[in-house]
Amino acid sequence: MPLLRLDHLVLTVASIPRSVDFYARVLGLAAETFGQGRTALRCGSARINLHEAGQEISPHAARPTPGSADLCFLDGGSLDGVLARLAECSVPVELGPVRRTGAAGPMLSVYFRDPDGNLLEIGVPEA
Repeated sequence: MPLLRLDHLVLTVASIPRSVDFYARVLGLAAETFGQGRTALRCGSARINLHEAGQEISPHAARPTPGSADLCFLDGGSLDGVLARLAECSVPVELGPVRRTGAAGPMLSVYFRDPDGNLLEIGVPEA
């Protein structure tokens, strides 16, 4: 079974409109509607499908809970650009810059939280 890549993940949120606003405004992810009015965020070739807590689409995780995710995104620019964008959007950095090792290798990362308290990391690959 040769798996190719992650296609999508599901993020349970308290409010889909609030999450779409945050991820679009802060991270530049585009919202898309699919299926019967479902909402997702596009990130490169993958999607983050959004489920509103209490209205999850079956089948779903055993304990879908807003604020239980820990996601890492790679940025193609500079860490200074990431920090400037977070400051511009009044998003406090919780940790970083710190060196980490991601799936693509070494990177410099910063950590912050979305409106539900999910931990988000943005890493910039080191040359």
